[in-house]
Amino acid sequence: MLLQRREVLALATSAAIAPLAGLRAQPRPTSQRLRIVDAQVHIWSGGTPTPAQRQRPVSKDQLLVEMEEAGVYRAVIVPTSWDPLGNQPAIQAAQAHPDRFAVMGLLDIAQPQNAALIDTWKRQPGMLGVRLFLGTPQAAAALKNGSSDWFWAAAERADLAVMVQAGGLLDAMASIAERHPRLRLCIDSLGVPLRAKDAAAFADLPKLFALAKLPNIVVKAEGVPTLSSEPYPHRNLHPFLHQVYDALGPQRLFWGSDLTRLTTTSYKETVTMFSEALPWLSDRDREFIMGRALSTWIGWPLPN
Repeated sequence: MLLQRREVLALATSAAIAPLAGLRAQPRPTSQRLRIVDAQVHIWSGGTPTPAQRQRPVSKDQLLVEMEEAGVYRAVIVPTSWDPLGNQPAIQAAQAHPDRFAVMGLLDIAQPQNAALIDTWKRQPGMLGVRLFLGTPQAAAALKNGSSDWFWAAAERADLAVMVQAGGLLDAMASIAERHPRLRLCIDSLGVPLRAKDAAAFADLPKLFALAKLPNIVVKAEGVPTLSSEPYPHRNLHPFLHQVYDALGPQRLFWGSDLTRLTTTSYKETVTMFSEALPWLSDRDREFIMGRALSTWIGWPLPN
C-alpha cells in the first residue's frame, strides 16, 4: 500500500529529529553549567618564587587565557610574598578586569603601625580582604607572643574578610575565632601542614572539625591535587574531603586551584575533581562550593 505524501514527510521528519533529540537528552558536564570562582590564584611581576611554584612570572593576561581554557569565570588573586611590587599587580588586574578578578591583599601583621591601613583597606581597587601566610618564623612568633593581637580586633571591627594559611596553628586559630566571634576567618588549604601528602596531610582533621563548630569559620580547599601522590582524580583524598564536607556543609567550603603550584594535574582537572568526580556532591552543593559560597562570603556577588 502506497503511503500518502504527508505520511512520508512525517516519517522523514521523525527520522531526522530522533538523533537530535538523543543528543539534547545528554546533560552537559556540571562544570559547564557553573559559574566557577577560583578562590586562590597568584600572579607576579618578578622576584624569586618558592620552589613549589612556577619559576617564571605570571601575568593577568596569561591567567585569563588559562581560566578560559579551564572554564573558570572569576578568580581571587592572592599576591605573592616574593613580588617586589607587592599587592600592585593584583590591584592592577582587578582594575583592568573588575568582573574577573578580586584581591585578598597581603599585610604584615607583625607591624602594629599597619593598623592605620585597616579602615581604608577595601578602598583599594578590587580589594576585598586580607590574606595572611603564617608559615614564616616572624609571623608565627607574632601570633604566639601577642604582638599581632591588634590585627584580629581591627579586622573584626572593620568586617574585613581574612584568609589564613595556618597549617600547624589550628589551635591558635580556634582561640582567635572564639575571642572575636564576628571575625570572618577562612582557614586555607584545609588546614593541612605545608608539604604534607596523602593521609599524613590530614592528621589535624580533628582540630579542623573542632574549628568548624564555630560559625565564623569557613575553609578553603585550594591546591588539593598537590596533596596526593596518586593520579587524577586522586581517589585517596576523597574520604577526607567527604569528612570535611560533612563537617562544614557546602556554604562554608570554598574550592580553589592554587594554579601555579599544580604540577601533575591540569587546571581543568582541578576543576572537574570537585565539579564532577566527587559523587556525594549534589548540583546545589557544587554551585556553592565552586563559587557561590565564596562570592557571598567575600562580598563579590555573582550576577544573576
